[in-house]
Amino acid sequence: MGIELKKKYGLWTAIAMVIGIVIGSGVFFKAELILNKTGGDLPLGILAWLIGGLIMIIVANAFSTMATKYEYVNGVVDYAEVTVGKRYARFIGWFMTTIYYPAITSVLAWVSARYTCVLIGIPSPEAIIGSTCMAIAGLYLVAIYAMNILSPVLAGRFQVSTTVIKLVPLVAMGIFGTVTGLINGVTVANFTAVVTRDVTGNPLFTAIVATAFAYEGWIVATSINQELKDAKKNLPRALTIGSIIIVAVYILYYIGLAGAAPNQLLMDEGAQGVRIAFGNIFGGLGGLLFVFVIISCLGTCNGLMMGTTRGMYALAVRDQGPNPKMFSQVDQTTNMPSNSGTLGLLLCGVWLFFFYGANLTDGLFGSFGFDSSELPIVALYALYVPMFVQFMRKEGDLSVFRRYILPSLAILCCLFMPVATVFAHGWAAIGWFMLVFVVAMAIGFAFGLWKAPAKGTVQ
Repeated sequence: MGIELKKKYGLWTAIAMVIGIVIGSGVFFKAELILNKTGGDLPLGILAWLIGGLIMIIVANAFSTMATKYEYVNGVVDYAEVTVGKRYARFIGWFMTTIYYPAITSVLAWVSARYTCVLIGIPSPEAIIGSTCMAIAGLYLVAIYAMNILSPVLAGRFQVSTTVIKLVPLVAMGIFGTVTGLINGVTVANFTAVVTRDVTGNPLFTAIVATAFAYEGWIVATSINQELKDAKKNLPRALTIGSIIIVAVYILYYIGLAGAAPNQLLMDEGAQGVRIAFGNIFGGLGGLLFVFVIISCLGTCNGLMMGTTRGMYALAVRDQGPNPKMFSQVDQTTNMPSNSGTLGLLLCGVWLFFFYGANLTDGLFGSFGFDSSELPIVALYALYVPMFVQFMRKEGDLSVFRRYILPSLAILCCLFMPVATVFAHGWAAIGWFMLVFVVAMAIGFAFGLWKAPAKGTVQ
């Protein structure tokens, strides 16, 4: 009999893990975007944060029911296997490996580089689309990859340390920015005056889709259920309490920004506007807190890189994907799948180039392009739907609420996201994303992703 994982985590540890996994660069990156997409309408932006948070809470709690029912599984691929089947699980795994992980990781590297450029005084647009910004983004990708492959223990410690650092600028700006803004009248002015009504599409739906990037990551928390004490009670509690805290912190930060600087300045200046806001509230300490923002972004990037480096390995040990023998190899010294990690870094580089050409420049790829920070997340929501449907069909020993009502609400939330994406990005962007999706799946099919695994391989 193999060594089994012990029940070593309590409720508060689980709550801390949920908060640490989800909170990261998204709130800094998307807060300014939501302000622009809503035309400076602060109440509408807050409503978007609330709806996006509610979607996260509902879907996360539906997964927590799965997690307590299947305590021996870890991660979305395993949940796909126990609910829908092994072929669907490989399908999800290939999507995560080739699209989701590298696409989101590359965007996080760019966000980190963007704020770094602002910190060292590089003006826009160089700080957003310039060669310096993109070079720093590439450097961050390589450095974080090297840390994960050469010293996974250091990568883990870096991830833990950034969890606390993430909360410092958010809570500080939320509290002091709000109080200062109420005293000097900036908050009231920002709440009562809309900067512009000249917004395209549906501003609320567009803003909700943008919040998905900031709220993403909660699915990782379900992977600790096997090590959680009284998981059937504590995991749903941790996901609910942790999610509510995250929503509260995000909205507090959003309101705090509104007290630190006029909406017009934040909309016009972007990342530079965020730094100005920190300087307005904290003076000389604003620069230090802005460093915390960058560290927070890098911590989130590191967490995604952990998944990126292991993506192809997870398929290879199941005798799936290209050259399973090569990608299933683990370095004897570092105990890391170096070959899988190298491919993951290459895919990150490809997606970083795509993000640059499709989102930061005009016309590099012509009409071809889509937002690789949002559409992969929306696609993952859509891929949850068959899992919830099969869960309702199979699990007859649960209460009506756990078996039918909660998964049905989760399905509605998951279907809402693609609908909102139509308003946010349009059919053309969705069509281009679907083309990339189909091509990626076809490549997986060519490599025998859906073939029956060889006898004796890990399942």
